[in-house]
Amino acid sequence: MLFPKLLNYDMGSGVTAFSTTRHGGCSSGHYASFNINHYCGDSEEAIGRNRCALCSLLGVDDNGLIMPHQTHETKVIHVDKSFMELSLTGRQERLEGVDALTTCLGGLCIGVSTADCIPILLYDKVHSAVGAIHAGWRGTVQRIVLKTVKQMTDRYGSRPSEITAQIGPGISVDNFEVGDEVYDAFINEGFNMDTISRRYPDMAGSKKQKWHIDLPECNRQQLQACGLLPQHIHCAGICTFKQHADFFSARRLGIHSGRIFTGIMLRPDRLV
Repeated sequence: MLFPKLLNYDMGSGVTAFSTTRHGGCSSGHYASFNINHYCGDSEEAIGRNRCALCSLLGVDDNGLIMPHQTHETKVIHVDKSFMELSLTGRQERLEGVDALTTCLGGLCIGVSTADCIPILLYDKVHSAVGAIHAGWRGTVQRIVLKTVKQMTDRYGSRPSEITAQIGPGISVDNFEVGDEVYDAFINEGFNMDTISRRYPDMAGSKKQKWHIDLPECNRQQLQACGLLPQHIHCAGICTFKQHADFFSARRLGIHSGRIFTGIMLRPDRLV
């Protein structure tokens, strides 16, 4: 029997929030052992079995586990009753090119896939609404966090000061080496580089100095800029590159490897 091992987050009594680890599934090789992402080359049979095990653990059916096909953009969609009434094909079309989800429906789990990028969960206890964000460097530069929080304020009446955020496992500044073009992209968008970047010796072993970007910190700053209170922003502090035995890292394992699923669901019995 499969039993996914989860990293659980305490975001409040009204939600279940977590990131999957690499353990408790049936995938093999660089997908071992728990992967439910259809877009990274894993066996569909293994994905199906892993997905079924996670649904059983969460107490939802397969229809209630919502995961977009991310493309490192900033499209945010709202999962509502009309979305849930779509055919499977219709839902897949709506989830194409989406990097963040929000919902106020209980009893279903929305989430995003990562393997070094930064997953972020949002919970508005007052209005019973949640969000899940995939923030790679491109999404971070384009401020996908701000766009998702704005959708929650516009659609649900959320007040940022009442939103709790959880930043999940992702690559740390020590290991996120980037080219000058990435560094320049952040400068051009007005980021304070003194607080989110450092120079280290080239990880390839040359004598060159290379830029590193602190994606967790950059997204934390964006959450605070949206109006979230510092005490409501929590960070797992887990570097996927360092801890690749427990969490997938594309930089360590290659792109043909599994993905972490970071999800959140409103508990039906706690809806207000």
